[in-house]
Amino acid sequence: MTPARVTVVEVGPRDGLQNEAAIVPTAAKVRFIEMLAAAGLPVVESTSFVHPAAVPQLADADQVLPAIARRPGVRYPVLVPNMRGMERAIAAGADAVAVFTAASEAFSQANIRMTIAESLEAFSPVLAAARAAGMWTRGYVSTAFGCPYQGEVDPAAVADVAVALDELGCDQISVGDTIGVAEPDDVGRVLSPLLERVPVERLALHLHDTRGRAIDNAEAGLRLGITTFDASASGLGGCPFAPGAPGNLATETLVSWLHGLGIETGVDEPALFEASAYIRSQLS
Repeated sequence: MTPARVTVVEVGPRDGLQNEAAIVPTAAKVRFIEMLAAAGLPVVESTSFVHPAAVPQLADADQVLPAIARRPGVRYPVLVPNMRGMERAIAAGADAVAVFTAASEAFSQANIRMTIAESLEAFSPVLAAARAAGMWTRGYVSTAFGCPYQGEVDPAAVADVAVALDELGCDQISVGDTIGVAEPDDVGRVLSPLLERVPVERLALHLHDTRGRAIDNAEAGLRLGITTFDASASGLGGCPFAPGAPGNLATETLVSWLHGLGIETGVDEPALFEASAYIRSQLS
């Protein structure tokens, strides 16, 4: 059954820009975020409080977040890796945070230099502090459909990590096809064990379009009852493991497809295209 409404989580200002080589001025990032919110996107992931040396593009997180003119009813989550990042996020005025781990041990070690268990341990005080502060929280499970280092990932491992994040108090868990290898059948194969353990309304799908299958995979997610999808304006954030290939599912593509199905998103397409054109002008 097709849902009446789908929530689109815009990840361009964080997940998209962090993979772009050209440094975008702080003021331009703020304007981009404000344009996305004005276009009707209900969640705009704004920046990341990882160590500035790790992600130079987002080294200005402490300046970006306080500068945003926030719209009522819009969430502006920020990625935090540890308690130091959490302290910076709180100082900058964060009211929603996200943490990031993987379903693949090999990817976790390569990407954040921790085992999955160590990453969950690091997130425990972060999420406890977020709950104490009344923040909305999100957890990412990357490489749920395949890993560039170890190949296939066991759906049971995906479910275990997602359940751990759920037990730590994440309000929402985003399950990611980080390298864009999923096929529609894989969506059910990976999510079905998870849906037995975590309510469907707490789950989101984070799809990449590396092989041009993101919309087909979103359709498979809809059939399973998923009603929250991540996307990146203008498809920002190419896949680092497939140079030249598309990365994140473009928000325009997702929204246009959903509207074509008669599903409401609250997003104004012309305003979304304006936001995308603006950020592209800052990258050229």
